[in-house]
Amino acid sequence: MSMESRPETLPTHTPELFREAVRRAVERLRAGDAVALPTETVYGLAANALDPRAVARIFEIKGRPANNPVIVHVASHEMARRCAREWPEAAQRLAAAFWPGPLTIVAPKALDIPPIVTAGGDTVGVRWPSHPLMQAVIRECGFPLAAPSANPSNALSPTSAGHVASALGPRLALIVDGGQSQVGIESTVVDVTASPVRILRPGIVHSESLEAVLGGVEFDAGESTGMDSALRSPGQFPRHYAPRAKLLVLSWTDAADLGAQLEKRGLAARGVCILAHSRVPMSGGFARVAVVPHDAEAFARALYAELHACDAAGAECIVVEAPPAGVEWEGIADRLRRASTEA
Repeated sequence: MSMESRPETLPTHTPELFREAVRRAVERLRAGDAVALPTETVYGLAANALDPRAVARIFEIKGRPANNPVIVHVASHEMARRCAREWPEAAQRLAAAFWPGPLTIVAPKALDIPPIVTAGGDTVGVRWPSHPLMQAVIRECGFPLAAPSANPSNALSPTSAGHVASALGPRLALIVDGGQSQVGIESTVVDVTASPVRILRPGIVHSESLEAVLGGVEFDAGESTGMDSALRSPGQFPRHYAPRAKLLVLSWTDAADLGAQLEKRGLAARGVCILAHSRVPMSGGFARVAVVPHDAEAFARALYAELHACDAAGAECIVVEAPPAGVEWEGIADRLRRASTEA
């Protein structure tokens, strides 16, 4: 398609439109194309996970480093096990507890999974998403879909079809609009080849929930997060999930305290957008003040949409009020840390 053209966006809000969107997406995926599809976490850029040329198209569109693996999406336990050479007891217990849902399980990869999917590694991340559109497309295709987030590499993930169109525009031919993502941040990723099971990327399925199923988990120490070594999971680069604007995570007592912290950093209030959840600055001359819920699941659902809105408003800097320390905030804290310019 030409650089001036815009991707076609297919609605899904009636049964007829849903079926047509599935048909059109499957047609392109079977032809080896990449298609932007909704999931409950964020929108994904999907291609046939068993076709290395199709997966290469994902890397090309995103500008994704070759050492950053992509997650394989399935629509049944049987399909998941076909993607893995071994399916340990821990994988079975996690899948039974959290699938379909926002949990990715890293297991030894099957021979059918091309090396490009796993960044040349011997493990593969597998997830059964809960979004009905993504499930219908995978079932109709009959093959698993490789699907990282539908955005340029390291940039802010999309949680709506509009975000995808703005970020990837003419690089894409087709976007399926499945509504706003209901989780809003990327899946939790756990490595079941480690003992105890290791959390490679925190998410909305937090450590206490995992421990309740497995009896014990640990967080990855993150030794291999450089650009030169292959990773076992996406989302492990130190700088990731970032808006265009500078992002700061701060705590403050009132608007005056916040203003003083910004002044110390040489930031003028008129160029600053604020995302607050408990101490909302009612004055200070900020470009935009948004109130996000003081609840982890609702905060996650709103976070990326608010960051996209700040970028669209031309913010010089986005200040996010620091989240609480509870386990349910692990995934949010991780995303903010990787997006922050003062991490």
